[in-house]
Amino acid sequence: MTCTPAPTARRRIRAADRGTVTAFTVVWLAAALALAGLVLDAGLAVSTKVNARAVANAAARAGARELDLAALRINGVIRIDQNKARTSAAGWIARAGLRGTVTVTANTVTVSVTTSQPTQLLDLIGIRSIPVHATATAEAITP
Repeated sequence: MTCTPAPTARRRIRAADRGTVTAFTVVWLAAALALAGLVLDAGLAVSTKVNARAVANAAARAGARELDLAALRINGVIRIDQNKARTSAAGWIARAGLRGTVTVTANTVTVSVTTSQPTQLLDLIGIRSIPVHATATAEAITP
């Protein structure tokens, strides 16, 4: 034999729980969306970082190839032609559509690239973009 509560007891239990599940669902849904936003947008930011790093590497190598040929032929000294190196590296950055800086010393070229990745889901909580920076250095070597 089963015992079932009286109809008035059932109504009291339901009235006491009213709205509890809704608040719980809203909180967990917001947390799940934030977590999904972190996963998606962080993945996109990592992809953008890899691309920025590739551009910085290519630009630094292009600049390091611009040797001062007169110094190399006359004295055998490996030295970078600073103007050509800066122009070559800046050209790589510009063709990639990024912003960056180029620093040239006697035999090294350092390139820093800055960009940002617009967010997809984190935009819902006010984070519009994720800044991305990459730096690469290349050294001139004997050809």
